[in-house]
Amino acid sequence: MSRTRTDLLAVPMADAPSANEIYSGVARISGTLWCTRHRARPDRLAATAVVAMHPSSNFMGHYALAAIADAGYDAVGMTTRYLGNDSALLLENCVVDVGSVIRYLRAEGYDQVVLFGNSGGGALAALYQNQAERPSITSSPCGGGPDLTRADLPPADLLVLAMAHPGRSQLLTETMDPSIADETAPFERDPGLDMYDAANGPPYDAGWLRAYRTAQRARNDAITAWAEETLIQLTGRGIADLPFVVHGVGADPRYVDLSLDPNDREPGTLWGEPWNANFQPATLGHFTTVRAWLSQWSRTRSNGHAPDLLPGVTAPVHVIYGTADQSCFPSHARELYDSISHDDRALTAIGGGRHYLHGQPEQLATMIDSLSTWIDAHPDHVRG
Repeated sequence: MSRTRTDLLAVPMADAPSANEIYSGVARISGTLWCTRHRARPDRLAATAVVAMHPSSNFMGHYALAAIADAGYDAVGMTTRYLGNDSALLLENCVVDVGSVIRYLRAEGYDQVVLFGNSGGGALAALYQNQAERPSITSSPCGGGPDLTRADLPPADLLVLAMAHPGRSQLLTETMDPSIADETAPFERDPGLDMYDAANGPPYDAGWLRAYRTAQRARNDAITAWAEETLIQLTGRGIADLPFVVHGVGADPRYVDLSLDPNDREPGTLWGEPWNANFQPATLGHFTTVRAWLSQWSRTRSNGHAPDLLPGVTAPVHVIYGTADQSCFPSHARELYDSISHDDRALTAIGGGRHYLHGQPEQLATMIDSLSTWIDAHPDHVRG
């Protein structure tokens, strides 16, 4: 039984969010990033804080926090200004929010801060550390947004990328349904590019897969071109942004063909049965805006592609993946690991681990043991 103490942290935001970003006026006025902290010892701070992070998920209740605290580190589950709603999300603003949390923790007295980027938090951790070490981004891809070269971002000491994919733009591209030629007509489908047409598989022919992946990239690029043109029109009309819907975002052939990127996973998606997940509202990237598309979903414009960012990161990086993950596949973990340009890196597979490790206490214990071993191997890697 855990004997840790849990605190609620109110971290001041570094800037004032706009009504274009956040629906809730209360959230805008408060200017607060809410975090939970599980203390390893109730009477004092640990030397190390491990920060579980994601662009929009509510990690205040992250499943690993108590276990991390039991291992001897203070575990912080943070939120960004986009808590629970990524429709207008700019990754560059998320970077500013991560910086606010790290700055707060440094001021509290932590000697070491570890970024635990889980799922979509992995690429965000890479983007953050890249810009904290060598700031270069002066705006979001849509223009405006924060100038990260002036944000005074305190670097983290270590990065852990757990059950992580290379970035939101790549993940969405790999799940986009290329049989949709008309963005307003999701059921008028090109049968030759429909993974849900039994004539195509599974299993899927290698040549068909190449054409399918090419068509996915083309669809992403077409939306990007439309978004860029629309942004010009909006500017001329004095409008900051415009929402739109992306249909068909649950169409990665790996969901149903287990011979592709093989691991121990079951068929299906994190959102349920694949065909339904392709259209149901709660899946990835369905609701977005012109500016948010360019920042987080566009494969050619987003700043959040971790394999492009990790070569510029000098901090040690540990990539952890589950061998039964239905969303972040072995090739994702290998792509992240291979992009790290220094030797202080590690790649760990959690046997049988699903994406969330829900109901998997043995796999969770294995991950925490791997995390602890990694942190304890770097007692002197502190940036202060």
